[in-house]
Amino acid sequence: MTAPTNTFLTTAAIGNREDLSDTIYRISPTQTPLLNMAAKTKATATLHEWQTQDLAAAASNAQAEGDNASAKTVTPTVRLSNRTQISTKTVIVSGTQQAVQSAGRKDEMGYQMALAALELKRDMELGLTQNNVTATSPRQSRGLLGWIVDNTSIGAGTTLASYTGNTAQTDGTQRAFTEAQLKAVLQLQFTAGGMPDTIMLPPGGKQTFSTFTGNATRMDKSEDAKLYASIDVYASDFGEIKAVPNRFQRARDVFILQSDKVAVAYLRPFSTIDLATTGDAMQKELVVEYCLEMRAPKAHGAVYDIL
Repeated sequence: MTAPTNTFLTTAAIGNREDLSDTIYRISPTQTPLLNMAAKTKATATLHEWQTQDLAAAASNAQAEGDNASAKTVTPTVRLSNRTQISTKTVIVSGTQQAVQSAGRKDEMGYQMALAALELKRDMELGLTQNNVTATSPRQSRGLLGWIVDNTSIGAGTTLASYTGNTAQTDGTQRAFTEAQLKAVLQLQFTAGGMPDTIMLPPGGKQTFSTFTGNATRMDKSEDAKLYASIDVYASDFGEIKAVPNRFQRARDVFILQSDKVAVAYLRPFSTIDLATTGDAMQKELVVEYCLEMRAPKAHGAVYDIL
């Protein structure tokens, strides 16, 4: 059917108000597992340094009665360092845009700065999992990939980074991620003195991890019509370990971490700088300066080069 003759339709109307929702929807992920897990500490220079200490290897210790005392061999500390990295986001909003009425936000500058803060944390999470260390301008902080080199499972042709020699890794041949690789790394960590509590995986690696069977039989609750296909806690021979997916790490890396041995050192915490006005616009810059402090690199492990 058609409308009667001379029916006034919306297609001809002038002045109908728009229907624009006052809510702005986002799908971009903002979870930053490494930043959330790591302790926060303070840096006081662009070269941030800390020390680690190894104990002497355990040995048979039986002494002769009446024997003269002799000094043990002293194991010196190891001095480690990382470079602080400056990360920024700048927002410029015209005076007119700040003045007009906008749907979904009352203050355009405030809204854009809130988005900038979320984006900056995502950038930090990405960088802190990589190995882009450099002392030249712009400085870059060495991430997980550059620190975890002691307890690893690697593909053919892989060359690991050196956090003392300041060299980058070379990726090798990728292979399927298996439970045997994970268990081998956990054994290396425990032997070295580590007590890992977190497995940080890329999305594909997390799905593969959830297929690991361990020594248990999976049970299905048919009465609630649910199929349980995820593993969030891995009960290993050396303790329970949380499995945490991370969208921002490389798809070929799995990190096995001891959370109390990871920190982010801030030379300058998050701060907002009001930039000079050079025209009819507001300008603000969000700044943070930081580096990753791996308090005991040998506590951590990794399975590299997974498919």
